[in-house]
Amino acid sequence: MLKFIDPDHPFYRPLWIRLLIVLFCAVWTAVEFYGEQTLWGMIFLAVTAYASAALLVFYKPSEKGGEETGTAEKGEAGGDQDGTAG
Repeated sequence: MLKFIDPDHPFYRPLWIRLLIVLFCAVWTAVEFYGEQTLWGMIFLAVTAYASAALLVFYKPSEKGGEETGTAEKGEAGGDQDGTAG
């Protein structure tokens, strides 16, 4: 299935970003209906519904958090333990 929004991406982890995206879509829907553009209003109403469902209702945070970082702390950066090379 094609995902228009990938909720597993780290960009969507903070709640405020997800709320801001849904709020922007809802405001743009209101702008279109206020300007009497019914077709665009319906399109953005569907976008708002999809974004709110994907980012708020069915969102499950992934458990892979800080596993990618920390390699330099283990001495794998090419230097000694104190950070000097040589």
